[in-house]
Amino acid sequence: MGMEYQKIHVCHNDCILYRHEFEEMHNCPRCGVSRYKVKDDDECSSDENSKKGPPTNVLWYLPIIPRFKHLFANGDDAKDLTWHVNRRNCDGMLCHQADSSQWKKIDPLYSNFGKQARNLRLGLATDGMNPYGSLSTQHSS
Repeated sequence: MGMEYQKIHVCHNDCILYRHEFEEMHNCPRCGVSRYKVKDDDECSSDENSKKGPPTNVLWYLPIIPRFKHLFANGDDAKDLTWHVNRRNCDGMLCHQADSSQWKKIDPLYSNFGKQARNLRLGLATDGMNPYGSLSTQHSS
C-alpha cells in the first residue's frame, strides 16, 4: 500500500527507545546493555563489536494519521467510518459500539470531538495476552 513506517531500535531489556536524545548511543544508559547484537565467537573488544551489526530489538512504528487519511480517501471506506453518525438505526438495540453505555459516557465529556462525524474513536484489543505473566492462571485478555 506504500504506507510509511519507522524502525526504532529498542534496548534488549526494553528500557528505552533509541530515539531523540538516545539516538546516537550504543549502550543503554539504564542497564548498560549493548544496542547491537554481539557475536559469541568474536574475541575482539566488546566496545568495537558494540558499534556495528544488527540491533538486538526493533520496534516497527506505523504512524496512524497517514493510515486514516488513506481510509478517508476511499469513498466506500469513508462511508463505513462515518456510519455511526450517518446511517445508524437508533431503535434501542445494541448493534454498534455507538449504542454502548461507554460511548454515551464519553460523548458528554468530549462534546466538541463527538460533533464531528469524521472523528474516529479507537479501541484496543488483544487476544491471548496473559496480564499475569508466567503464573498459572486461566485468565486471558
